[in-house]
Amino acid sequence: MKSKTTVLIVDDHPLLREALRQVFSNQKDMDVVGEAGDGEEAITLVSQLKPDIVVIDIMMPKLDGIEASKQIKKIAPNTAILILTAYDDDNYVLGLLEAGAAGYLLKSARGQDLVEAIRAIQTGESVLHPKIIEKLLKRAVSKSAGIEGPKASELLSDREMEILKLLATGRSNKQIAEKLCLSLRTVKAHISNIFAKMNVASRSEALVEALKLGLVTLRDTEQEENLGS
Repeated sequence: MKSKTTVLIVDDHPLLREALRQVFSNQKDMDVVGEAGDGEEAITLVSQLKPDIVVIDIMMPKLDGIEASKQIKKIAPNTAILILTAYDDDNYVLGLLEAGAAGYLLKSARGQDLVEAIRAIQTGESVLHPKIIEKLLKRAVSKSAGIEGPKASELLSDREMEILKLLATGRSNKQIAEKLCLSLRTVKAHISNIFAKMNVASRSEALVEALKLGLVTLRDTEQEENLGS
């Protein structure tokens, strides 16, 4: 396992890129591997560097963040995308997530918020408000009619399916570990395996893909109260 999370910064403002680089460079577990000033450059660098995380602005020259995100996910599905945006309209945010983003933060966020979001994504935690996740999953279901997916048994082990369904309820890694009487490290390892088998890089992507393939249902996402702790 790599000791540091590799990060690519994408923003058309050099001053902001410099500030973000400073924030990440101060973290012992992060390594900034490159910077891009527009969407096209971002895609080129991702194809070369395959970073763990791309922190990307939306409004950029040549190619905006949404289209860049779609193309990044095509060439590097295991790279997670964290969006920086000035907008928090639900439909706008859902469009970003459908493009493959793992999550988003408003540009008013503190540097530490960004650092914590990156760490959360890397460990398979959610960085989205539960209400946003709920709306995203409902939209995913409405667009998945007729999609034939693999049987759960062909894609994931029984334990991985169990953990996937617990992820769908919104439980944290720690809560899943307690529920299944497993170590947190073991749960993280299972989540990493789930992501690899599903060819995704974040919890939100995994849940959307699982719904599209019929591995989980909306009912699974609504059972938090019944499952207990």
